[in-house]
Amino acid sequence: FLQSLALGEDGAIPLEIRFLHDPSATEGYVGCALRGNVFRFYKRAAGDWAAEKVISVPSKKVEGWMLPEMPSLITDILISLDDRFLYFSNWLHGDIRQYDITDRRNPKLVGQVFLGGSIIRDGPVKVLEDPENQEQPPPCFIKGKRVPGGPQMLQLSLDGRRLYVTTSLFSGWDRQFYPEMIREGSVMMQIDVDSVNGGLSLNQNFLVDFGKEPDGPALAHELRYPGGDCTSDIWL
Repeated sequence: FLQSLALGEDGAIPLEIRFLHDPSATEGYVGCALRGNVFRFYKRAAGDWAAEKVISVPSKKVEGWMLPEMPSLITDILISLDDRFLYFSNWLHGDIRQYDITDRRNPKLVGQVFLGGSIIRDGPVKVLEDPENQEQPPPCFIKGKRVPGGPQMLQLSLDGRRLYVTTSLFSGWDRQFYPEMIREGSVMMQIDVDSVNGGLSLNQNFLVDFGKEPDGPALAHELRYPGGDCTSDIWL
């Protein structure tokens, strides 16, 4: 044990931590689910470690939900192999975001796509106040299927051009927030990535429907590439 970092209330529920891939780098990012924040952690010249909040997704004031404010709930983050882009999923708000992290202390939002979630415009939740002034998104359909749940686990191809996402967090939370996913099963989707200028778009020709499994609907979670991917430490 060398040191612990206290992130305070803004750092509540730090689910995923990612170091930069550059082996000489001594910094990375951690996604903190409850308050929708991303912290950068880094090694200082004195040899100790520090952290600073660099991204914040504000909660939305809503009605028709279990609480008066809905957090984004950042559940997964990853960094592209070239350490240029950071991606994360907002499981409740329903979007995936892409940030240019060339300036490590000042990430810049360059891509966003909505894939379901809890604030779709034909659902029971009405957004009363949104600090980001975004419209409630339409439901997500792929090949005629309405996507249940929201974007959750992520995996990026080594060339940075294909981002895959599943929708199940874990069954207890799935059952509480997205009961339709328990009945229908989760899905896997593909996001096409502009790895030059930034930008995300849903691939309408790709869908893996885990509701059609032989033993009934399944809840898919982790994604891996054979031989290595952007969240692996070892390549075979």
